[in-house]
Amino acid sequence: MKIHVLLLALLCIVGLSCGAVASESGKVEKVKDIVIYSDARFYSAFPSVVQRPDGELLVAFRRAPERRYLGEPSSNHTDPNSYLVLVRSCDNGGTWTTEPELIFAHPFGGSQDPCMTQLRDGTIVCSSYGWALLRGDAAAQIPDTLRHGDFVFMGGYLLRSTDGGDSWQGPILPPPVSESVTHTVFKTPCPAYNRGPMCESRNGTLYWAVASQARLQPRLTEVHLMASTDGGLTWDYRTPVARDDAVSFNETALYETSGGDLLAFMRTADFNDHTVMARSTDGGNSFEPWIDTGFQGHPHCAAPLPDGRILLVYGYRHAPYGIRARVLDAEGREIESSEEIILRDDGGNSDLGYPWVTAMADGNYLVAYYFNQENGTRHIAGTILSVR
Repeated sequence: MKIHVLLLALLCIVGLSCGAVASESGKVEKVKDIVIYSDARFYSAFPSVVQRPDGELLVAFRRAPERRYLGEPSSNHTDPNSYLVLVRSCDNGGTWTTEPELIFAHPFGGSQDPCMTQLRDGTIVCSSYGWALLRGDAAAQIPDTLRHGDFVFMGGYLLRSTDGGDSWQGPILPPPVSESVTHTVFKTPCPAYNRGPMCESRNGTLYWAVASQARLQPRLTEVHLMASTDGGLTWDYRTPVARDDAVSFNETALYETSGGDLLAFMRTADFNDHTVMARSTDGGNSFEPWIDTGFQGHPHCAAPLPDGRILLVYGYRHAPYGIRARVLDAEGREIESSEEIILRDDGGNSDLGYPWVTAMADGNYLVAYYFNQENGTRHIAGTILSVR
């Protein structure tokens, strides 16, 4: 009996020791870079990725004609023929389906940034937004809205899938932020929109950080919080996330910490491309004043590591162009002092990035993003990371 007790005690000591070592040595390391989808005829960009309950990976992205392939001088982030598609992998990113499946093609214009968030019941909620091309002087006749050349903003919309992306319900038009001054091409208040991951909280509430135009000239953008208690079918306004008289905030990633705080990682304008963060400690009812993290990069996506720390990834549109990451403490309290990890620094120019990260069934992590080398084909690429 004494021998058994002694042996059990030794096993417990070894187990605790191994656990401590694993926690201390939980280093994120790059395994390899991969190509998820590439076709010289198409400009592919702005991906998101989810892992299905059976381990299958879905990567959604925006695809449009490569205008240079058609003889035009360049491609743009607005295109009347841009639409939302997805590809799949059943072997942890080793191989991908070659022909993308259509998610949605907007009947009035081009769609952007399909942002998938998978809920605990398996439902996938995908947000997007669109631009309509107006010919001649028609664009100038639309008041109080966002424009990009001859393109006029259509606002945001949502899609839902309950069968693993085989079919999609929608589009669902979310309500506008009441303080926004923006109207759509249809001269109606702009439905809520933004690029970035939503967050399903422990109590089942789905949170979405949306952009709102406080001013059009010169443009000033704020971020506000919307919430849904029915899986994205309907939405209610909650609270401002970040607003400032001189700094604009937009593309936002939400993340709930192990302690229950809601973190918002935001892209900025007129702030030297610094990442900023805001924190809610009361379930999204209010946010503390935003803080400057001190580092550059946008936009962001966060995922939990096995030990509770936060893996934060973001694009880097400064030379050397590429993709970067940081490992934050479990509550994100020490973000300013976190160490930067360079995942890619071989990009051809600043037209790249927009990473999205998920854990995979084999324990590794996939960071998906769009990329180019030597100003070549914009394609969907990925970096596989291990935690050792």
